[in-house]
Formats: sequence, C-alpha cells, structure tokens
Amino acid sequence: MKIKAIDWKALGFDYMKTDVNARYYYKDGKWSDMEITEDEYIKMHMSTTCLHYGLEAFEGLKAFRGVDGKVRIFRMDANARRMQSSARKLCLPVPTVEMFTKACYEVVKRNIEYVPPYESGASLYLRPLLIGSKVGLGVKASHEAMLIVFCSPVGPYFKGGMKTIKVVVDREQDRAAPRGTGDIKAGGNYASSILSGEKAHDLGYANVMYLDAREHKYIEECGAANFFGIKDGKYITPKSPSILPSITNMSLRQLAEDMGLKVEERPVPVDELDTFEEAGACGTAAVISPIESVYDLDTGKLVTYGKQVGKTCLALYNKLQDIQYGRCEDKYGWTTVVEE
Repeated sequence: MKIKAIDWKALGFDYMKTDVNARYYYKDGKWSDMEITEDEYIKMHMSTTCLHYGLEAFEGLKAFRGVDGKVRIFRMDANARRMQSSARKLCLPVPTVEMFTKACYEVVKRNIEYVPPYESGASLYLRPLLIGSKVGLGVKASHEAMLIVFCSPVGPYFKGGMKTIKVVVDREQDRAAPRGTGDIKAGGNYASSILSGEKAHDLGYANVMYLDAREHKYIEECGAANFFGIKDGKYITPKSPSILPSITNMSLRQLAEDMGLKVEERPVPVDELDTFEEAGACGTAAVISPIESVYDLDTGKLVTYGKQVGKTCLALYNKLQDIQYGRCEDKYGWTTVVEE
C-alpha cells in the first residue's frame, strides 16, 4: 500500500493536483471511449455553450481508506443516477451509469496514493463534471458534451471533532424557484447562493437557511445542504420539488429507520423550528453539520438547540462514517472496494 508523503492534517477543502483524470466526449450522437489524461486543462472555444448559458452539471462523492486499509467509494450508482437526472433537465447528452462508475473507479485506482490514511480522517473527493461543449451563440440544447472526473484529497470538515454551527434565515434571496432547476446539481444553483452566503458569513453565521420562493414559509435547504430535524422519535426533512435530492440525506433516512426513528419527508414550516430537539444540515462535505441556533433576520426570532452535538445527530454521523471507513458491515451495498 503506497500513500503520498502529504501533510494530511493540513488539508482543507480545496484542489490539489493528482496524477490523472478521466474524460468522455459526446459527438455525432455517441459517447467516446474513456480517455485517461494527466492534463488538468480543457481547451475550449470562447463561444462554447456552457460558458454562456450554464449548460453544466456536476457531482460530488468521496473515497475513503478504511480501518482495514481498503479503499471504498461511497454510493457511485446513486451519484450517477442523479447526474443523469441533471443532464435530462438541462437537455445535455446523458452519460450511462456504467460510464460514470467506471470513470470514478479508474480515477481512484490510478490516484490511489492520494487517498489519505485512515487515521487522518481525510478522504479523496471526486468531482464528476458534465459540460455542454457545442460552439454557438443561440440559446439551445448542446448536442456535444464532455464528462470529466477528477479528484483531490480533502481534509475532514470538522478538524478536532464534530462542531455545531449557527445558521441565519435570509428572505432577501431565494435559492431556487418552483419548477426550476433546484432539484438538480447545476452550477447556476450554487452561483445564486453566493451573495446570501457571503452576507451570512459577514454577519458571523456558517450557513443560510433558504425558504420556499413562493411563500417564504417553508424550509428548503441549508446553504448547499439538506435540512433535517429530530423530535418525538422522528427524523423530519423537507419535501419540495426545488430541493436537491441529497444522497447523504437519503442514506441518513435509511439509517434513521434502522435506528427505530420514523422518517417523514414533508413540507416543514419555518415556524416548526422551535419544536425540534435537534437539527442539522447534511451533505457530502460534512456528512452532518449539527445546528446550534437559527436566527431569523426578518422577525428577530432566535431558536437555540445548544452548543453540544445532539445524541441522534452524533449516532447517525457515526453510523454513516462506520460504513464509509469499513468499521462495520455495509449491509446496504453502498460502497465499492477498489482493488490495489
């Protein structure tokens, strides 16, 4: 087992050059064979549609070096299906699940030395990127595309252990509109969240809680993550056509059921916040970010859950990490072991 001589403890969430990336090209109605390259750059015409009209989607997933030394990729198939959903909505050529998973597997295998050691708590982040590559000026579907999968080692989201975060409700900006692109992983959704995110950080908050665009009454997402609340033996998470279906949230719902919690996916009024015993944001980067408090800028209302991580949030976090790091049996078939 070879591992690069990197200061793993110093890793944040940023790009680090690795050895190779994988690429497919779509042209004349078909996908090319997979190409493996050391090139970090893309040669692109200035009139390429993805640069002008946002014809782009991406995914984020991780590979972990387990307690047994084996490297596991978490839920490739689910990420592949979500990218297919994004491609269809953006009228982009749809990659197959097999293409997606093969590229992810090969990128991890060929960059295996960049998978951080188990004891570091770090992981190898994979970024599949689908872009419309047709050259033109008109606003129309791109019948040419490129699928790229690259990777970078990243540090644990919480250095020194899980910590709670402070969140703010800001009604001045919506994340996504009903019947829009909020339910897919399109880059434009993230661009529209940067202004409110910067405002929140300037005010001393870690994240923005977005409400529904129509009535501003129901919780949608928490920054770039899904929201969930715990009360009365229930795991409650918002249901809306403009929320990204989080694979982490999907996994936590299954684990919550197995822990004996009743899972509810339904509209969650912002006024329900003060009835929860615990609350959190969940996604690939942190798994779970337990929420300490939520402050509403408009009403001045402050809901507090406490600085200590709640027992249910901690139990869910540990159960998911146990699967990802091979500390327990993966009875769900969520992980793929990479042969070294």
